[in-house]
This record gives sequence, C-alpha cells and structure tokens, in this order.
Amino acid sequence: MRVNNSMMKKPRHSSGRVIVIGAGIGGLATALPLVHRGFEVTVLERHAMPGGKMRQVNGVDAGPTVLTMLDVFESLFDDVGESLSDHLTLIPQDILARHWWPDSGPLDLFPDRTKSADAIGEFAGPKAKTEFLSFAARAARLFDGFSDPMMRQSEPSLSGLTAHVMKHPSLIRDMGVGQSLKRLLASSFSDPRLRQLFGRYATYVGGSPDRSPALLSLVWEAEARGVWCVKGGMSALAKAVATLIEAKGGKIRTNASVKKINTAFGSVSGVTLTSGETLYADQIVFNGDPRALALGLLGEATAGVAPITTKRARSHSANVWSFAAKPSDMPLVHHNVFFCDPSRNEFAEIERGYIPSHPTLYVCAEDRGQSDPPPETERFEIIMNTPPLTQRAAQPEDYEICHTRTFPPLRRFGLSFLPEPGPDALTTAKTFDGLFPGSAGSLYGQTPHGMTAGLERPTARTSIQGLYLAGGGAHPGAGVPMAALSGKHAAAAIVTDRTSTSRSRQTATRGGMLMESVTMDSELSRSSGS
Repeated sequence: MRVNNSMMKKPRHSSGRVIVIGAGIGGLATALPLVHRGFEVTVLERHAMPGGKMRQVNGVDAGPTVLTMLDVFESLFDDVGESLSDHLTLIPQDILARHWWPDSGPLDLFPDRTKSADAIGEFAGPKAKTEFLSFAARAARLFDGFSDPMMRQSEPSLSGLTAHVMKHPSLIRDMGVGQSLKRLLASSFSDPRLRQLFGRYATYVGGSPDRSPALLSLVWEAEARGVWCVKGGMSALAKAVATLIEAKGGKIRTNASVKKINTAFGSVSGVTLTSGETLYADQIVFNGDPRALALGLLGEATAGVAPITTKRARSHSANVWSFAAKPSDMPLVHHNVFFCDPSRNEFAEIERGYIPSHPTLYVCAEDRGQSDPPPETERFEIIMNTPPLTQRAAQPEDYEICHTRTFPPLRRFGLSFLPEPGPDALTTAKTFDGLFPGSAGSLYGQTPHGMTAGLERPTARTSIQGLYLAGGGAHPGAGVPMAALSGKHAAAAIVTDRTSTSRSRQTATRGGMLMESVTMDSELSRSSGS
C-alpha cells in the first residue's frame, strides 16, 4: 500500500532525537523518512562527504556504478512527498553490459529478455538461446518469489520462509536446494563462457559461484529489470538524499567521527565524538559494518551487538582503480566485463587467500551511456575481486601485482589507457578497511556462502534498546538497493518502537496523539515492506 503523500508532506510533531552514525545510503535512507515524520535527526559522517561506499577519487566514482531496482529509490522519495526525477537525472541503459573473452566477444545483454536471448543465440548457438530463456525465467520466478518474504521483510525467519515456500512449492525446484550456483549453471548452460558470465553475479554480493547457493541466480534478474546511470555519478544520489534531509530540518555533520556509543540503564543515551564532544539521543542508528560494534571499536557497551559478524567468514574485497585517461579505440559501453579463460578458476585462488593470477576485470567507462558523447579524456573504474584482510594481509608489492594483472591483460584484449594510473588511483582491501573500520576490507559484510547465509545477517533491531543497524552489513545485505531497504527497515523499527514505548503515555489523549502516531507507524511499515 502506498503512503498517502498528501498526509505526509509536513512533519507532524517532535518524535524524538535520533543520531545516525554514517551517511552511506543505508544511513541516509533511515534519516530521510524519520526527519520527514518529525524526528530530530543528526547524521554524523566521519568523511568529508556523504555517500559511504558511493565515493569518488579525484572526481571519478570509486564504488557502485549504476542503479538497479529503481522502485526502491522511487519509493524512498515518494514516501516523503517528493519525486526522484525532480532531484536526479537518470539515464536508462540500452545495454546492460558488454562481455569479452580472450578469443571471443563481444556479447551484449539487454533489459529485454528476447533481445538478450537473440544475442546469446548468435554468440553461442540456438541451444544456448533456449538454455538462457529457461535460466532467465527461473531467475525471474525466484526474484518475485523472494522479494517480499526476504528482501523487503524486516526480520525474515527460516520458519517464515519455509511456510512461504510450502505455499509455493515450485520454488523448491527453482531454488536448487543444496546446490551451489556453479553447479546450477553447469546444468543450465552447455557453453562454459555463459556459465562464467552468469556465475559473475555472485560477486555482486561478495561471493564465489563455487560456494554461493543456487538461489543467488536471482541477482541476474535484478539487473535484467533495468540499469540506470546517474548524471554526476552515484555520489549524486547520496548528495540528493542528504540535501533533502537538510531541507526538511535534519542535520548532516561531516568530518564528525564517533569514538563511542554511550548507554545508560541498558539503553543508548548518545555518542562521544573523537573531538570530545558529547551528543545526546533517544535512538541511534549505526550505518557502518556491524562487525565494528562486535569488535568493540565504538566502546565496550556495544561489543555484544551482532556477534555473528565475528564468527562468519567475510565476503570478498576488491582492488579498484579510479582514474581519467584517453582509451584506445575500442567499442566500450558503460558496463564492460573482460573474462579470463573459462578453464581457470579465479575464485579458487581468492578462497585460498590469493589475488587471482588471471582475474576477470570489470571496466566501467563512466562517461559512456550518458546523454552526452564522452570527452577525449574519460573517467574509468576498474574492479578486480580479491580476498578480504581476514584471508590475506596487505603486502608492499600489492600495487605492482594489481597493475600487472590489470593493464597488460586488458591490452591483450585491445584496451589500453594513456596515461596508465599510478598508486594514488588504487583502492585496496587495506584502504577499504581504513575507510570503513571493522570491515577487514570486505565490501559486502558477511559471506553469502551457504544456504541460510541470508538469514544470518543482523537485522535492524539490536540487543541494546534504542540501537539500530542499517547498511550493506545488515539485512537484507549488500548492494545499493539492499542497503537502502535496510535503512527503511531501521526507520520503520524506530517508529514502531517509539510508538509502543509511548503508547501508555498517549492513552490519556485518546484519538489525538496516539492515533496520529499509530497511523505514521503503519504507513512507514507498509511503505518499507515490513
């Protein structure tokens, strides 16, 4: 049910003081609906700009590159009486991605199943076309089957998911229970290149197709439903949300690093900044890697939060190049993927704690797929999957290793850059760990490996009253849309809990404040899919 925007355009009353630690998309997606509903919200960001992993290096995106699941962001704006299109310029991509192999390609895939099937048929033959259509239909059923009970559910449970599957028994076959994604793809595609291509979608949530559950085949459907570039880069999304929060009366403080979360009588009471300043709050949202809390990085009082994060393996990290250069004459689109030889298993090396010797390289040509033609000197982001610091410690020679395994292989494909970037353009697992404390350089929180991995992530509510979680390390997981959903879950939980704790006081004014608060609670919960 959609929120009645005519009722929600103005905050109704002061609902409480909320501090959001971290201005990633999860924190911003928590703050926006709360400030709109009358909460006194302050967002504290330790870096100079909001955005979290939607960051830039020298004006070049160095994190997520496009939007998918656009309805999540349309809802985020719509629920506060705004239109996404009034705040951002979005450019739909006709080509989802262009793919090369050492001896073949390119192969383009599209946000049109029939068009993708035809392209695959021309690339790998009629049998491959039929196999793709079957795989794509399965991925769509899984995406639709698990969107509401898992991704958009604030606190999914094994019993709840089991009951859902029992009501829809065809999902059991589609899930490939007990199978890895790699095994599912081996039975789905005869061509090893296509197995490699669709196995890559496990990396979107920091996993290996060798060990991720077959269920993650649904990630393909999330991209197949559309990809949008953001004019000005993905950081423009964070800026748009941050601007709207401030316009509605919220505060965003950058260069404000939190040293400790304070508690009193089992509840949060506020935070202490590294500057020594103390701020008071009724609720606190931590939009960082939950592992930082479990490690005691924000004080001993919160060290008991999210203990699962110290017990489960970490997801993959990445070596990320962000630079501007003149490329060789090659037909690039916005998303480009250069695969290694299909006979080589780069993921086995990553799982053993090595930078892969023959990695697949994702090249985002940031100025392609825009409304304007690309300039002579273009912006590029190149990503190579690597182990987190829990599996491999940083080494002095990492820059040389990464450079050697990125640019000479691309030159063999015919792609070169003038000039090639230097060390200042490279972000490694060690850099990511410094940027996002407690992460061990992992970009996606806990590993997605294992059939029940999706149920093992910490949810919005924690064991400490008034402390909530949002971001890619919390449920429903990694990726910009998932992190945004986590923020909506956290906001809904705060409204619900605030209402329940104040209900006895509000009973004295029946029909007034109580009914108003309950209405806001139900509207926000429904809008977040809770």
